Amino acid sequence: MIISPRGHLQRVNPEARVVYVDNDPMVLAHGRALLAENNKATISTCDIFQPLEILKDASVLEHLDFSRPLALLQVGTLHHYLGVDSAALMQTYIDALPAGSFVAISHFFDPRDPQEPELSELAVQMEDKFIHSPMGSGRFRTRDEIQAMFGDLEMIEPGLVLCDDWWQDGPRLRMLSAVRHCIVGGVGRKR
Repeated sequence: MIISPRGHLQRVNPEARVVYVDNDPMVLAHGRALLAENNKATISTCDIFQPLEILKDASVLEHLDFSRPLALLQVGTLHHYLGVDSAALMQTYIDALPAGSFVAISHFFDPRDPQEPELSELAVQMEDKFIHSPMGSGRFRTRDEIQAMFGDLEMIEPGLVLCDDWWQDGPRLRMLSAVRHCIVGGVGRKR
């Protein structure tokens, strides 16, 4: 498995092999302390936006079996990539995954919906706040831009939808805030 630093896969499957990828010194220090006694998980210090670097990283290659299906979770990461080639970046990862692998993506979303222009205005305002914050990034992309990151993967139902609409645990008891209409997610499977 390759997952983002926020994942908790081993709570569900303690035998799963996990590679966390991060290059933030604080995250790395904390992650190394948490994983000190976990021989089924490791951390790669590569830049997540340099897929070829990650795919050649010794710790990744030693830890994962690329002859078996893997899961790549880009959860809360790709909206921090400011380049215009995000689909090509993801295609590099997808090409390296064996058949049967899954890719999950969650991403900041600019709906650009003429029926609800206030949501797009909110997305533009939030993007400006993220870019001018100490974080320095947080791009809101359109549905087409985000969908393109899945390449030709077979989308798993319900497809690319608001994150709150993915496998709900029951009826929605209250309306979603406007902000929650500005993040989408999906899962694709490589045939």
